[in-house]
Amino acid sequence: MSDAEFQERIKAYEGRSAVVGGVGRDPVNSPMIRHWCEALGHPVPVDGTAPATMLQVWTMAGLSGHGDRSGPYDELLGILDAAGFTAVVATDCEQEYLRPLRPGDRIAFDAVIESVSPRKTTKLGTGYFITTRMDLRRGTEPVGSHRFRILKYAPAPPQKPQKTAAKRPRPVINRDNSGFWEGVSRHELLIQRCTDCATPRFPWLPGCDRCGGQGWDTVRASGSGTVYSYVVMHHPPFPAFAPPYAVALVELAEGVRMVANVSGVPYDKVRIGMAVELEFTEVEPGLTLPVFRAKEEV
Repeated sequence: MSDAEFQERIKAYEGRSAVVGGVGRDPVNSPMIRHWCEALGHPVPVDGTAPATMLQVWTMAGLSGHGDRSGPYDELLGILDAAGFTAVVATDCEQEYLRPLRPGDRIAFDAVIESVSPRKTTKLGTGYFITTRMDLRRGTEPVGSHRFRILKYAPAPPQKPQKTAAKRPRPVINRDNSGFWEGVSRHELLIQRCTDCATPRFPWLPGCDRCGGQGWDTVRASGSGTVYSYVVMHHPPFPAFAPPYAVALVELAEGVRMVANVSGVPYDKVRIGMAVELEFTEVEPGLTLPVFRAKEEV
């Protein structure tokens, strides 16, 4: 089969259903709202409604799988698998919110295969972007939509090591965060603090995300923290970074969290709850970054 014929075959799935008559496994509920807010450091809405960005939560199938997924979507993925496009990665999503969701709301949804792209070549490999659109409703009332895009691809062969060392990307410094980077240059980790409600915030923002106040001052972080969460990066390779390496979300003693590297232990020894201490490292001439060193060797 030629490339043109294969493209025509998979494009024929555009407009066909991906889910018909789906129903959320659980109604919108307060415990899930609280857990989600705590995990993301988001204030629990005082009116009891679910944060709008939880929209996808109420449609997720969980570990039991997608029992409501339709035949055409599985057929499309099967065709791509058989043609060698066996790997998959989610690339992006778009959401539209039409009304707040409240505890007790039971969400129903349908989804359609909205588009199949021409063949694309990326650093991951060559494949096709598949976009599905999910329309969510409460009874017959629309409540939102969710577009989700994946890349089904044939993995590219491993790249040869670069002969010359690449430079790390430089931080984007603007008028909203320049004070933070000035502090880093002095080996100080500065946290913003709202002068109206005294809420600390990080990263730096032009206004308080709790009370909306525009006034602020700074607090110098003590440097003590714990690993709140972390990921180990294996792929994709990125110039100036040598995977695998750990990237941690560190909770500082002052109550804010920041993303940073953890030093002093191998990447596979980083653990949630690990005590860490701030240090400043010149990763390259002219580029100093705050990192966190494990207090005890593992």
